[in-house]
Amino acid sequence: MNEPVKLAVVQALPADSATNAEERMYREIYDAIMEHRLPARTKLAEQSLGEIYKLARHGVRKVLNQLAADGLVDLEPNRGAFIASPSDKEAQDMFDLRQTLEQMAIEKAMAANVVDTRGLRALVERERAAFMQGDRSLWIRLSADFHIELAKLSGNDLLVEMLRRLVSRTTLLISTTDAPGNQPCSFDEHLKVIEAIEQKDKAGALQEMAHHLQQCSCRTPQKNDKGFDLRAALGKPRPSK
Repeated sequence: MNEPVKLAVVQALPADSATNAEERMYREIYDAIMEHRLPARTKLAEQSLGEIYKLARHGVRKVLNQLAADGLVDLEPNRGAFIASPSDKEAQDMFDLRQTLEQMAIEKAMAANVVDTRGLRALVERERAAFMQGDRSLWIRLSADFHIELAKLSGNDLLVEMLRRLVSRTTLLISTTDAPGNQPCSFDEHLKVIEAIEQKDKAGALQEMAHHLQQCSCRTPQKNDKGFDLRAALGKPRPSK
């Protein structure tokens, strides 16, 4: 007689443990996407993720739905979840909207008498250091974080959340193979925006941001048609046999 087929079973976790596993799964996938360890069109198989994080399928789906709401994952009927790969038109539409929202953030931030830019300057220094040390994934992540932190100075939480989704999704467009000097999100351009804000030069800050986003919009989506090791990208060792 043939031996019975063994199916992988994910043991149910207590409620608190399941919540922690969901939060960890979200955070680790988010970081892997933003750092380009999970390229565009990578399939996020529910069964594999359930085995990696010891989560039941409904828990995995909950996390994938949140990633989709944040613009990082596309859910396709009858096919599953994939790392988002915006079309050329969607990319241009997103950058057009970013132009409007990021300029609004600057205007709202500069409406205050004093804008505390110390956090932004420290972030740009970390961004510069990551680039100089060749840590491209961290550099890309910090480049995205700059725009979120600048938006927070506006004091408008809804504006921050809208920009967070747009920044996350447009960060997917940055190629990990761009040649040095052809940077899609430059710390030098970020610094020019900060300097204009500190000098209370609103027109200059808006102009620098518009130029910077125009440079970012020149990037094209990176396609991934090859097989991919999901465990390796998430830093998870294979279970011992």
